[in-house]
Amino acid sequence: MKQIVNILRKLSRTKRAYAVFVLCATTVIALPAQTFTTLFNFDKTDGAGPTGGLVQATNGYLYGTTDEGGTYGGGTVFKITPFGRLTTLHTFDGVNGQYPRAGLVQAANGDLYGTTENGGENGGGTVFQITLSGMPTTLYSFCSLGVLCADGEYPLYGTLVQAANGDLYGTTLGGGANSVGTIFKINPSGTLTTVSSFCFEGCGGDPFAGLVQATNGDFYGTAESGGANGHNGGTVFKITPSGTLTTLYSFCSQSGCTDGENPYAGLVQATDGNFYGTTVGGGANGDGTVFRITPTGALTTLYSFDITDGETPPAGLVQATDGNLYGTTAYGGANGGGTIFQITPSGTLTTLYNFCSQSGCTDGQNPWAGLVQATDGNFYGTTNGGGANNDGTVFSLSVGLGRFVETRRTYGEVGALVEILGTDLNGSTSVSFNGATAVFNVISSSLITTTVPAGATSGKIQVVTQSGTLSSNVPFRVLP
Repeated sequence: MKQIVNILRKLSRTKRAYAVFVLCATTVIALPAQTFTTLFNFDKTDGAGPTGGLVQATNGYLYGTTDEGGTYGGGTVFKITPFGRLTTLHTFDGVNGQYPRAGLVQAANGDLYGTTENGGENGGGTVFQITLSGMPTTLYSFCSLGVLCADGEYPLYGTLVQAANGDLYGTTLGGGANSVGTIFKINPSGTLTTVSSFCFEGCGGDPFAGLVQATNGDFYGTAESGGANGHNGGTVFKITPSGTLTTLYSFCSQSGCTDGENPYAGLVQATDGNFYGTTVGGGANGDGTVFRITPTGALTTLYSFDITDGETPPAGLVQATDGNLYGTTAYGGANGGGTIFQITPSGTLTTLYNFCSQSGCTDGQNPWAGLVQATDGNFYGTTNGGGANNDGTVFSLSVGLGRFVETRRTYGEVGALVEILGTDLNGSTSVSFNGATAVFNVISSSLITTTVPAGATSGKIQVVTQSGTLSSNVPFRVLP
């Protein structure tokens, strides 16, 4: 397992040559209203090779991790403004973890939680907590249950998710009862429970990605390998909070794996109720796919990449305020350095940006992580390589989408506390839940707190600001 992990790390930093497909080093932008900006260039001292996505916190900053670099070479946690001012908050030294490959999640208590792939007391990786100002705590060290690591080891790309019960759920690449990975939950104080172990054949194995809790309360995710077809093509699965694991789909169910192979990334549940994701291999051309799957397991391959429009999409998708899905490919495109793309829920794909569009790939190369749409309407992400120092970048992409507000929880009963994240919220005059007026407090320019008002029904939240009315990016569900 350690050998596999090391190979993966080497692969993610490898700069592939695409001499046949590299026609020129010019910027290719498909739509006229787009602006791509390199916000920051890593230089090892402040981190290198980010592979995890960014998260916008309630203070308005974006937070992320770098896989390597920093004082001890084991990676960092950083925050960055939307204008590119970066602060290194923490560096990993091995003892407190090493190689944080996944992104971070902000929990209800306001702190950030994440994982490291290696390090910790037993070398199997860690779960950590860090405040917005940078005070870290190691909550758990994997392989605490002996040489077989029954509690799991090597949490890889899987960003944690906080469930409705307050616990954080995640995955490990290895360990568990069958040594092919686990699903675990950990409470904010550090008590870890192994919810389920993968079995490889039939139920999949080696989960690279994290989970998403669906509107029905169950969790959905992907396993990179294993499954029912003998091709080790991976699976899509469902697991209940109590630990009942169900395989919904096994990839390579079609001849030649035209339905996709090896899903590295997790899923996103779109507003239509279906889940969307990517595979790094398979498809009509063997270069990866975008797929849709229903909660009951009916899968549709929406798009097959063909190198010219991207190859190896290793990250998940994000549904933006326009209803479309956005993502990245690590390789391929016009210059071989990867792409940013948009795809409609019906499967029409548009390449928005080709990396290595600048000489020496100073705009970045190989985006291993996905995108986040911040409340200013723009997308933000990272590249694993390229940039001024070839250690990766942070970038933004504007496609003309407007500002919006986002709730930290998308559901709650009447009287429940709700945090509303936005931009330029000072001076706001009204907050309403699907038309029902709520009492609110403006905490800062990026945060409003309120409670679900009596009489509220499920629907969009609206905030009236000095510059206009902002709507929430997804409907808020009012629970009984």
